[in-house]
Amino acid sequence: MSLLFGDFPVKGKIVVVTGGGSGIGLTFVKNILNQGAKVIIADLRLHSDASKIGITSTTPNLYFQTCDVAKWDQLENLIKISEKEFGDVPDIYVAAAGVFEPSWSNFWGDPETEKYRIMEINVSHPIKLTRIAIRALLGKDKKGVVLIVASIAGYSGQYSAPLYSTSKHAVVGFTRSMVDTGKYQGVKVVTICPGIVATPLWSDNPIAKDQFSIVDEIMISTETVASSMISLIEDAKYGSGTVFEISMLGERVVPAWNIDPPGMVDGMMAEGTAIPQAAIDKSNAPLFAIMARERGALLKK
Repeated sequence: MSLLFGDFPVKGKIVVVTGGGSGIGLTFVKNILNQGAKVIIADLRLHSDASKIGITSTTPNLYFQTCDVAKWDQLENLIKISEKEFGDVPDIYVAAAGVFEPSWSNFWGDPETEKYRIMEINVSHPIKLTRIAIRALLGKDKKGVVLIVASIAGYSGQYSAPLYSTSKHAVVGFTRSMVDTGKYQGVKVVTICPGIVATPLWSDNPIAKDQFSIVDEIMISTETVASSMISLIEDAKYGSGTVFEISMLGERVVPAWNIDPPGMVDGMMAEGTAIPQAAIDKSNAPLFAIMARERGALLKK
């Protein structure tokens, strides 16, 4: 098998999508089904949005598998499911499952006693899925693609959501480290870093949407992101290790060094894109309340 990685059309390919039951992953599933792919959705459930776009458990060339991505045995099982349902291991592996600093796993609230589950979902899951993908593809001696959904937060800091930002930094760094997998293993590993996207992450969580001042004017659609995901997979110009950004300000391949913020013009942020101080204060308010309760608490004992 030649390890030179050319174009890789999704038509006729087997694709496994973690987090494919909602948001970006769901729209991506719809689009690749329309292009002739066979798809395994690996998620906890199908969001109600699925039926609105014609995606159900009986959709042709689609198999839904309940999956907790934090459990490695369930990720491993996706290979067996693919072989059983579609006759081969997947060609394309998309890690779209992720969470945004949830109440049950976050830095400032600090509700957990043993580990940060957000890191298992946002970091360990895409890394392990990549390893599973490489092993499966090498075993069948065929080429494939791994695409990880990260975020612009993967190269910027977020004081009010530090674990989310840290997790996305991790997968950006991991993807860059996979730069030679296309050459040596015939497996292209790429990452897409969207800006703020109109997904159930916000529509189903009005408290978080209000805290972080998320409004329609700053969001891009899941269709926009899904289209870029397909291009990343299919187009040979995007080699392994590519980190690709898509936001309301446009798209670009993110450079490895000296990364400017999105939309920079002559060294300045584009007009209207700077975050207002009032929005920053609003996002920080809940964590400041926690810190206020902690300040001096030990002195009172």
